[in-house]
Amino acid sequence: MSNMSKTNSGPVAKPLPHDAAKLHVTGTARYVDDIPVPAGCLHLAFGVSTIAKGQITSMNLDAVRASDGVVMVMAAQDLPFTNDVSPSIHDEPLLSDGSVHYVGQPLFLVVANSHRAARVAARKGKIEYAEETPILTVDQALQADSRFEDGPRIYQKGDAAAVIDAAARTVEGEMELGGQEHFYLEGQAALTLPQEGGDMLVTSSTQHPTEIQHKVAEAIGLPMHAVRVEIRRMGGGFGGKESQGNALAVSCAVAARATGKPCKMRYDRDDDMVITGKRHDFRISYRAGFGDDGVLQGVEFTHLVRCGWAQDLSLPVADRAMLHSDNAYSIPAIRIESHRLKTNTQSATAYRGFGGPQGMVGIERVMDHIAHDLGLDPVKVRQANYYDAPPSGGSAPQGISDKKKDNTTPYGMEVSDFELHGMTERLLESSDYEARRAEIAEWNKGQDHLKRGIGFSPVKFGISFTLTHLNQAGALVHVYQDGSIHLNHGGTEMGQGLFQKVAQVAASRFGVGMDLVKITATDTAKVPNTSATAASSGSDLNGMAVKAACDTIRDRMAEFLAQRHQCDVGSVRFESGQIYVGEDVLTFEEAASQCYQGRISLSATGFYKTPKVEWDRIKGQGRPFFYFAYGASVTEVVVDQLTGENRILRSDILHDAGASLNPDLDIGQVEGGYVQGAGWLTTEELVWDGKGRLSTHAPSTYKIPACSDRPDEFNVELWSGENREDSIYRSKAVGEPPFMLGISTYLALSHAVSQFGDAYPALDAPATAEQLWSAIRRVRDGV
Repeated sequence: MSNMSKTNSGPVAKPLPHDAAKLHVTGTARYVDDIPVPAGCLHLAFGVSTIAKGQITSMNLDAVRASDGVVMVMAAQDLPFTNDVSPSIHDEPLLSDGSVHYVGQPLFLVVANSHRAARVAARKGKIEYAEETPILTVDQALQADSRFEDGPRIYQKGDAAAVIDAAARTVEGEMELGGQEHFYLEGQAALTLPQEGGDMLVTSSTQHPTEIQHKVAEAIGLPMHAVRVEIRRMGGGFGGKESQGNALAVSCAVAARATGKPCKMRYDRDDDMVITGKRHDFRISYRAGFGDDGVLQGVEFTHLVRCGWAQDLSLPVADRAMLHSDNAYSIPAIRIESHRLKTNTQSATAYRGFGGPQGMVGIERVMDHIAHDLGLDPVKVRQANYYDAPPSGGSAPQGISDKKKDNTTPYGMEVSDFELHGMTERLLESSDYEARRAEIAEWNKGQDHLKRGIGFSPVKFGISFTLTHLNQAGALVHVYQDGSIHLNHGGTEMGQGLFQKVAQVAASRFGVGMDLVKITATDTAKVPNTSATAASSGSDLNGMAVKAACDTIRDRMAEFLAQRHQCDVGSVRFESGQIYVGEDVLTFEEAASQCYQGRISLSATGFYKTPKVEWDRIKGQGRPFFYFAYGASVTEVVVDQLTGENRILRSDILHDAGASLNPDLDIGQVEGGYVQGAGWLTTEELVWDGKGRLSTHAPSTYKIPACSDRPDEFNVELWSGENREDSIYRSKAVGEPPFMLGISTYLALSHAVSQFGDAYPALDAPATAEQLWSAIRRVRDGV
């Protein structure tokens, strides 16, 4: 073994730009819709339902078939094999089997010679229904006992009810927590090229190529080895391309099989928003008991989760919400009851944080309510309830009492890497929190119409797939005889910089510059059985797999070179593009050439599986996470009582990325995650009418944060430290955790509203201008 494993002489930890940055800004980055297609490529579109629930009594598609440019039209009975695109329990037909479950459900498929011709024809179907009363709300679902699983899932620790009943003080409340549209800049898209023997080459804008491969193989009646899926990049995913791309890829494959021609499908924005799933919306009820010191003694949560018409990924999403209902706080007794409700709306799906943000908002609302009830600074209440820092962490336990806490989560996992004591103190100091809070209180006294507010929120987010077998990854690495390196792994690039980070790992293992490493498209023919790029685990899993492959090749090279140059293998060093072999120095290119001529294999696969994870979701016990990532944010806002208009004035963030693989990319993820989280809780409101039709189905009616909505002053810093667990170069995941930093915006708005009166604001989310205006009237006038 060479001693390279003990050093880092490469690009890891360097703030390098995104590998495709120049392509992005020059408009030359290639996405699915940019790929030149062969002559005769056909284009697809769905005809969709206009009612939320019922049975199709007749479907006349004559006008569709007669429409200009239409080549063929397919309904469920025309599908050759499996009519299913579900990622879970096969309850999601590609095309309706006669039953209608939501407005926007695909009923038939149009295949035409142009995108426009397919869309125009799809609107000409004459469908008649036996309409039924839809179940649209959580109340209606509860009344009808319409749910997934046979009853609520319950996780608990201690006797929360008894503890709350015996507590000196209690608070209780209920909040509505809205969903969220993914609004990726690149919509859903797929392209299939039929191959000889019925095989299929699929290019799909997907976070989960193996899932696409699996569903396409089922749909065309062939083994998975007959389907190859490739994707170089997505224009955003956020979880919306984990399962929602199945329908497009399967449609293209079925149509390509039937016609023998290439087939392409992409959703226009309206179609995308109407057809695809969103973040799960929740209703969270809580009851909490605590002492006069603000220390929480027990809490009960009830989560009513609107899952939509198909199961999709709702069970693990709802599970993760339960798993993050403690956030950063040691809670002696807790009971979390989760109802997964089936409704006639789009099937809710994965979204950045995967349920974690919803669970976290619940406990942060409780902490805020306790602080208001006691008239204490909310930061002090939070600090008093933090988990203890590990003994070797350098930070003594913080809080009102130094008494050792039970540092186990509600699901029985020991919190052994808690970082938030030191992080909180550092952030409060750098943001000048105490002085600003006092200054805001003084400023508010002299204002009638405007009030400012300041909010603080911590983040403790678990990293790993909660479905244990998904915590694995593979990689394929080639070193060519000229010293250039070909890199492939199972992760997908959606703008987050995963490919750049993993390439930095490869370059560092060989001690070479980034110019020698070629990052290639994710391809199921190169790396099989991939997990989705999700759960913030892309760098962790694929970085480790690439490291394993590179180390295998590097050690073969070191052994051969040591033997050839008559020196000890332990003295071979790979550094700065050179290989030091005894007294000799070779360039990496020279060494690769010598190894090739010496018939040394310069290709290797790598594999990694996350250690230590073990989870029983039915019992609600185990270790579902390898480690936790931490963060903290302070946000200041101003609210106008006359209109509810509000602005984010300043945000200060300190985030834990461990020993960052690429600080610039990680800071970008933190900034984007915060803004997206703040958008979810402020402007991004999804509205369905009484018939189940989505009213907010375009940028004109659905408001994502724009550049002008970012904080006027935006300070972001990474916490310096290493992951206590043996992750890739001791870094930490940074995809999802920053999203929840946006909760501080919601808390700051709540604080601002509270300045108009004495009552607790009890804000629902998203806290839109209308919501804030109503809350101010409640607080000020009691109406």
